[in-house]
Formats: sequence, structure tokens, C-alpha cells
Amino acid sequence: MPFAQFSAPVSGTPAVNIKVNASNVQYSGEDIISDYLYDKTVVSVGPNNSYDVVPKKVHYQFKTNTKVGKVGLMLVGWGGNNGSTITAAVHANKHGITWNTRKGKRSANYFGSVMLASTVKLGVDESNNAVHVPFNSLLPMVNPNDIVFGGWDISSLKLGDAMNRAEVFPYDFQRQVYDYMQEHQPLPSIYYPDFIAANQNERADNVLSGSKQDHLEQIRKDIRDFKSKNDLDKVIVLWTANTERFSDIIDGVNDSADSLLNSIKNSHSEVSPSTIFAVASILEGSPFINGSPQNTLVPGVIELAEKNRCFVGGDDFKTGQTKIKSVLTEFLVNAGIKPIAITSYNHLGNNDGYNLSAPAQFRSKEISKSNVVDDMVQSNSILYKKGEHPDHTVVIKYVPSVGDSKRALDEYVSEIFMGGLNTISIYNTCEDSLLASPLILDLFLVAELMTRVQFRSAENSSNSIESATWEPFHSVLSILSYMLKAPVVPKNAPVINALAKQRAAMENIMRAFIGLPPNNDMVLEHCAFH
Repeated sequence: MPFAQFSAPVSGTPAVNIKVNASNVQYSGEDIISDYLYDKTVVSVGPNNSYDVVPKKVHYQFKTNTKVGKVGLMLVGWGGNNGSTITAAVHANKHGITWNTRKGKRSANYFGSVMLASTVKLGVDESNNAVHVPFNSLLPMVNPNDIVFGGWDISSLKLGDAMNRAEVFPYDFQRQVYDYMQEHQPLPSIYYPDFIAANQNERADNVLSGSKQDHLEQIRKDIRDFKSKNDLDKVIVLWTANTERFSDIIDGVNDSADSLLNSIKNSHSEVSPSTIFAVASILEGSPFINGSPQNTLVPGVIELAEKNRCFVGGDDFKTGQTKIKSVLTEFLVNAGIKPIAITSYNHLGNNDGYNLSAPAQFRSKEISKSNVVDDMVQSNSILYKKGEHPDHTVVIKYVPSVGDSKRALDEYVSEIFMGGLNTISIYNTCEDSLLASPLILDLFLVAELMTRVQFRSAENSSNSIESATWEPFHSVLSILSYMLKAPVVPKNAPVINALAKQRAAMENIMRAFIGLPPNNDMVLEHCAFH
């Protein structure tokens, strides 16, 4: 296999072929096998602020299967704003649809997807000029136009009517994709009124009856039937439904895999709909991603995923306001400026805002938005004493007339040189579903890729890497952190919220899969006189 064929990232963009010519990379049948030396620096802290520093190399091998196959995406909340928006957008890209607006003709694209509409630096050419390629060309990925969609919703509306109800797209667009969308009918979903706002009852006309065990078995059957009916190689399940309240973590209820399965059998009140979808997906071998802020991935879910070697990821799509917060706070702290107060106010008028008008559901969102600066604060002991943290306030209000065009207002107050203060105020208007929907594609594409990757390692030179066993990555996919407000990571792993670090990690992990070193911006090739 001299070259791998990759899909074009955006309609009309030519495909890119990449081959790494190096002794540490093998193209073998349907696999890319790379040898990779991972550099890390081990620091021992001694008395009197002494630091003993030892550079270390760890030998890894990565094996990536290049056969993508036919993949399905099942969305929970398929008839909501995000679900109908991303399904309509894929139809528009697949069929080359254009539409008229007040500002002229528009064409379908995948803007807003880091995988499909951004580039990475591959290397330099013979003249030391940087060469950039589409992010998704580093490794074989699903062509988004080939995704087979399915899913569930508590509303019985077909997707065309759901798209019109959402009022995200202009009329000329809706008119052209409506017939494609009306071919999609959401399956009945799980509805427990205690977990979402009471105002959602008016939508709930497509719900499952029976016990929680009945619901688990039905969702499992839905996944199997969808996979069989569409002749799919794999299915990925993603929650883009309403924000639920947090579930209480209770010993013997949801703290372990066995207790959780038993609690589902007994229809325990603290087992949420999203947790049942997660459990069903894991038991069917389908990766599950939580795109809402509630604690779907309770300890029992994570343990079950680990036992079944199935991937999970979460929580909560990271779109406009939180993305800016993770960038701006990182900039301030790295510049030696001390944020002391971060105040965030939102108002929006879509169904997400309607559901979040209930206190318990807002609390879930507040938690996911409030922790996004923690790692940046903890990284700088010069600015922040132990336990010190900026004041951080988050407010969300429902304003129906705004619709899907969310308003976000942020104020950052920072301490600067010699006790001075600096205030930065940002007003951000963001079309909520048009920012969130491309993240569904990114989460899907990266999660699918990881199902085709295995690795093995040798901690020191005395170990033979060939004697090590090929293993999948840990069940909790921290590589998805760039797209998520409150990233769930493996036990004892650090939570990284700084956006630049998250993107660099995702990029450099994928480079490792093809045997390339991490990207850096040292540009030493330009530093010498000639």
C-alpha cells in the first residue's frame, strides 16, 4: 500500500494522499505500523526548591487499520436543533445544494469542523517553507457524505418537519432538503420527566413504555437493527438531546458496573435516560459520546466500558463562549496576567434555552461551564496561591424571540502590574446549532478513527516491544477533549481545558500514528545565517 486515499474535507476540495518515507513506518496490507519514541521529562522535587530533571524516551508502536468501512451515526435527540441541523447539512453537502440568501448564493460546506475545515502543518518543503494539509488527511477517516444517520427522539416529527421547527436554516435551504429529511423518522426514545424540564412534556409524544430494563433492551435492539438493516461495519451513538439534571452518585446504585446494571433492572430513580443509552451502546460494542453537560458517564458506566473495551467520551459540546474562555484565560495566565473574576451571561431562545430555564438542568450546564479554567489556574503558582481561584459566575436566560442566535456577554477582570486592573469585555453573537453541529462530526470522526488504532509500548530498553500485546486506547477517549466543555478523562489523568493544548494533543497523537514527531514552532531551520 504505497499511498492511502483520503476523502476531501470540504465539497469541491481535491483529495490528499500522504505517505511517510521513513524506516520507522510500515505500510502493511490494511495497516499503518509506526515506531515512535515518546519524549517525556521526569522531574523529582527535592528540598529547598531543587529540581532533578531526567529526560526519558518511551518506545511505542501504533497500528492503524486503514479500512474505514461503512459507519452509522445514531443521534439521541435526532429531531432537536443539532440533530436536524447536522443531518440537513450532510444532505446538502452530499447533493451539492446551493441556496439564496439576502447576501447572495451560498454553497454547502463543513466550516466549523476542525477535522474537515482546518489544516495542520505536515512539515517543510525543500526551501523550508511550511506545508499545510487538511487535518483529516493525516489518516483515513469516514467521508461525512457517506454517514448513515439514525436515532431517537421523544418527538415524533420527521426530520424535515423538525428542521423547519428549529428555524436554523433559511427557507430556500429548507425547501430544497425537506424531501430528503422527511425520509428520516426518529425511533421512540426514553422519557423520564424527572430528568429534564417539565416544559418538554409538550414534545414527548414518541416515548418508550415499560421498565428501565425494557428500555435498555429496546435501545440495544434498535442499535442492532440499525446496523443490520444498513449493512454497517460499526455504529457510533451520540447524545445531543436535552440537558438532564445531574444524577446522584450513590454507593451500590451507579458506582460500579454491576451495581448500575442491577439498578437498571430495578428501575432505580437515579438512572437517567442518557446513562441507559450509554449502557446499551457499550453492551452493543458501539462507542458512546455525551454531548450534553449532565454526568451521564457515572462510575458504573466507565467501569462497564473498560470491561467491554468500548469507547466513551464526554461531556458537553464546546462551542462559542466556552471556546473563547479557554483561549483567553490561557493567554492571560501565560502572559503573567492574573484573572480574578470571569462573569459569563447568555440568553438564547431555542429549545436548549427553554429546557435550561429549569434550575436543575441549568445547574448541569453551570457546572460544565465553570470548570474550564481550572487547569490554567493550577499551572501558575506564581499568580495563584494553593486553593485560590478566580470568581466565576455563569448566567443563562431563555429569551424566545432570539431563537437559535445566542447572545453571550463576558467580562474578564485581571490583576496586572503593581496592583493595576485590566478589564476585557466581549459580546459574542453565535448561531448556536451552526456552531455545535460540526462538533458532532468531529467527535464522530475521531471516535471512529480510534476504533481502528492499537498500540503497545516498552517502558525501557530492557523490554522487547515485540513481546508486548497490542491494546486499544483507554475506554475514556480524552483525545476528544478539544470538542468538549468538561472533558472526561481516564482515572488519575489530568484534565486539560486549554484549547491550544487540546488541539496540539489531538494533532500530535495522529502524527504519532504515522511515525511523525510532534509539531513545534521552533523554526530552527530559519535561525542560522547563510
